[in-house]
Amino acid sequence: MGRLDVVVNNAGYGHFGMVEELSESDLRDQLEANLFGAVWGIQAALPLLRAQGSGHIVQVSSIGGVGAFTNLGAYHASKWALEGISESLALEVAAFGIKVTLVEPGGFATDWAGASARRSPALPEYDGVREAAAARRSVQPPGDPGAAARTLLEVVDSDEPPLRVLFGAQAPGIVTGIYQRRLAEWKKWELLAHEAQG
Repeated sequence: MGRLDVVVNNAGYGHFGMVEELSESDLRDQLEANLFGAVWGIQAALPLLRAQGSGHIVQVSSIGGVGAFTNLGAYHASKWALEGISESLALEVAAFGIKVTLVEPGGFATDWAGASARRSPALPEYDGVREAAAARRSVQPPGDPGAAARTLLEVVDSDEPPLRVLFGAQAPGIVTGIYQRRLAEWKKWELLAHEAQG
């Protein structure tokens, strides 16, 4: 049997819909593709990777696996779950010489929001929310998928690859802002952590 050096889980799609607009099948289908598909792929590869004592699993997540935005609740649920299960996986397989990396891209010039995306029927009550979100949307040019692929080769060729890596020029600023707001809010309410202790 041959070797398997790198497994890349990149299959998935974006689902657009406010949480109230999501049907059960909208949410289940999103999780099946973006989370369960990756997990079943990993489980199929792990026996071979463990036997050979090496390998690298690359999970294509998103900045949407770090923070959340309007109209993408199902997508975020799938990517946040992928982030959590991948971090556990990294701890579980390190002793077998297997590495795990979560790639967290920002916007790239793919069909992610085009024909490959799915959309829930829109409730008119959310039209104002949609309009406000569109007004805040970044106008920066999307990243080049070819450049991302070349950069990914640098990651998998690294002796000590990261657990998480951001792709795209706008991703570091967006994610830094998310964590700054999170840390500030936790600090503001830190007293309650101690009160809740009893």
